[in-house]
Amino acid sequence: MKAIMTVTAPDRVGIIASVCTLLASMGVNILDINQTVMDGIFTMTLLVDTSTSSHKFDEIKSALTERGESEKLNIHIQRADIFNAMHRV
Repeated sequence: MKAIMTVTAPDRVGIIASVCTLLASMGVNILDINQTVMDGIFTMTLLVDTSTSSHKFDEIKSALTERGESEKLNIHIQRADIFNAMHRV
């Protein structure tokens, strides 16, 4: 299952490493990634494949939420099918 992730926070060293290391440890494959820094705000969008993980989607979401809280990152993940359905015209 594919999912869309966003990460935002004040820019600092190690944000990408922290998030991507967590995803890798859970067996989540990153299919596409885009990041930028706008006026000191780090923003990253990822397309990930959670079907490669032995963890359920809710477990992945919970782990990302915990990481976000502990590192002061705004991390959101949503199933791609739901994301696409919400944005159809």
